[in-house]
Amino acid sequence: MKHLLSIILFLSVFHLASADLLTDITDGKYRAKTVSGIKSMNDGEHYTLLQNNKLIVKYSYKTGQAVDTIFDASTTKLNKIEQIRGYEFSPNEQKILVYNEQKFRYRRTFTSEYYVFDVKRNELKPLSEKGPQEVPLFSPDSRYIAFARENNLYLHKLDFGTESPITKDGEFGKVINGTPDWVYEEEFVNTRYFVFSPDSKLVAFVKFNETDVPTYQMQKYLQSSLMQDGMPLYPVFQSFKYPKPGQPNSGVSLCVYDDFYKSVRTVNLGTIETDFYIPRIKWTKEQDKLAVFVLNRNQNRLDMIYAHPKSLVSKLILREEDKYYVDYDIIDDIYFTGDGKYFTFVSERNGWRHAYLYNMNGTLSKALTQGNFDVTKVYGYDETKQTLYFQSAEQSPLQRDVYAVDAKGKKTRLTDGKGTHNALFSSTFAYFSDDASGLNSPNVTTMRNSKGESIRILEDNANLVAEFKSLNLPAKEFFSFTTSEGILLNGWMIKPVNFDSQKKYPALMTQYSGPNSQEVKDSWNAGWEYYLASQGYVVASVDGRGTAARGAQFRKCTYMQLGVLETKDQVEAAKYLGKQSFIDKNRIGIWGWSYGGFMTLNAMSTGEKIFKAGIAVAPVTDWRLYNSAYTERFMRQPKENNGGYDAGSPIKHAANLNGNVLIIHGTADDNVHVQNTYLYLDALLKADKQAELYLYTDKNHSILGKETRRHLYQKKFEFLESELKN
Repeated sequence: MKHLLSIILFLSVFHLASADLLTDITDGKYRAKTVSGIKSMNDGEHYTLLQNNKLIVKYSYKTGQAVDTIFDASTTKLNKIEQIRGYEFSPNEQKILVYNEQKFRYRRTFTSEYYVFDVKRNELKPLSEKGPQEVPLFSPDSRYIAFARENNLYLHKLDFGTESPITKDGEFGKVINGTPDWVYEEEFVNTRYFVFSPDSKLVAFVKFNETDVPTYQMQKYLQSSLMQDGMPLYPVFQSFKYPKPGQPNSGVSLCVYDDFYKSVRTVNLGTIETDFYIPRIKWTKEQDKLAVFVLNRNQNRLDMIYAHPKSLVSKLILREEDKYYVDYDIIDDIYFTGDGKYFTFVSERNGWRHAYLYNMNGTLSKALTQGNFDVTKVYGYDETKQTLYFQSAEQSPLQRDVYAVDAKGKKTRLTDGKGTHNALFSSTFAYFSDDASGLNSPNVTTMRNSKGESIRILEDNANLVAEFKSLNLPAKEFFSFTTSEGILLNGWMIKPVNFDSQKKYPALMTQYSGPNSQEVKDSWNAGWEYYLASQGYVVASVDGRGTAARGAQFRKCTYMQLGVLETKDQVEAAKYLGKQSFIDKNRIGIWGWSYGGFMTLNAMSTGEKIFKAGIAVAPVTDWRLYNSAYTERFMRQPKENNGGYDAGSPIKHAANLNGNVLIIHGTADDNVHVQNTYLYLDALLKADKQAELYLYTDKNHSILGKETRRHLYQKKFEFLESELKN
């Protein structure tokens, strides 16, 4: 009896420890610390950091020593705020914009009460007293701040403390000036659509007319205009313009405001088409050259146009075309040199993503990088040294390193060739912080000089390394295999605690699989796969076709057929795993979130009995239900590719579902609408198929919240226990 009690006690303690592990993981206990928020100062020798949301401290790159406290929330004159969430220096570094509370509209855009801090006078003044502001921007001469409020733009003159409207026609659901509509914010990842001219006298901005864009409405059940005893009686509706594939997008135009004449004029972009995107605008170093980037609706042609802000005449400078699509984010790798002679540009014209140097007139000067690898980020171009700094996957598609290439084409690797490195350079490129991690190695942040030499360690996550090691969890391992179609695929795997090669274990595949994504990478991520390994599961992840860092053809072969090739690859991965002696091929599951949820449903609907169970969180169930910009980039409009939409639609293949599936969705998901799940459930009903469903009330696409995340992952685990352990 005593021996039995000891066993029971041991098992109880082990169960509690295991449960705590899942909670610790979902709470982010094993998330590595990074040194975020480094802002280089103009001299390139110093940087600032926000500390305790109260202090802006100035540090030396060379010594790492704090040399000054530039802002202290507790000592400001005129006005005080308890803490700040973010800040931005004026170009001359004599003023600082600070803000605290954020009221988010969607994922990125937010309003806040901004303040202007005068560094010399230690004075803090509100930017405006007429309502919260959005995305304020200093002028190059530091004398003005342009900002948005309720779909209009305003100009604040710091010399006089005055505020005047730039536009007056902004109206909810109709006209937006200088800030994005829903689809631009989500798919072009930008929150500000206005820029100052180099002489600070003009403001160029994009005007969005979303009048004809269809409205999506969703209910909020925890909110109500009528409450009774704390109970919300009638749900409220949130309405917003959301273009779906083939439906009208916002009409966009480029306008220029002249403060001297108080006039707004529209630029003639010279485009024949009326249905296009303006994902970015950038002013070059020259007053008469406003760079406007125009992407056609099919997103297979990107034009860089110079607009003259006075004459309003435009000229096409460079056109990038692709038989598939052009990634809009290459625009963020364009840097105009201060001497007005060159700009950098990234292209996939030879099948790999590489950097080029162009003359300002749009003629090619030279290729800056070349080889059978992808440049994954351009950090900038030092025109003094004629050196490009960039990140690439040259060592391996699973890794990222930082490089420099000079005018003679000499390339230097600035990092160690192991794991994944992300850099943040100083304004003069003399220093950079190197955030590096590996598959089983948490992040280490190192300050380096321009030669890549280590100056000091900023963060080594030593406590995390020791604490994680003490858990005695198995390490992740890379593997690869070749499919029946001759495609080499990469994956990682984590085996159960106390692994016994003679046993047969259940396996769970985790994946995302979306275009240009990458889950199989030599970088740190302590997710719930470690908890599952502690509970006797093999967990594996495989990146199929369409994923990143393996050249344009591998990345873009899913064009016009999202979900088709990716599904084949996940099924092949499951078959490969099922052939391993330690995996029970009859107890394989698959799960994913968003695109990964879409893939889970597709992988379980091939007609083959491959997966015993699956979990789809916030899944797209037919691309006709998602937004226009993302979907049409890869699929074109339904009228051009109806068969492609059907081929990858879980709704269309509901009758082929095999295995038990748990579907989870937030009811206030403004991104992948819960409509996707409701229509899929209806298709299952008509096909006489069953599914389990769990909804998170008023939660968005991320289903955030500490308690919510704990509940979500516990729900998923319990489902796996019921489906894969038997």
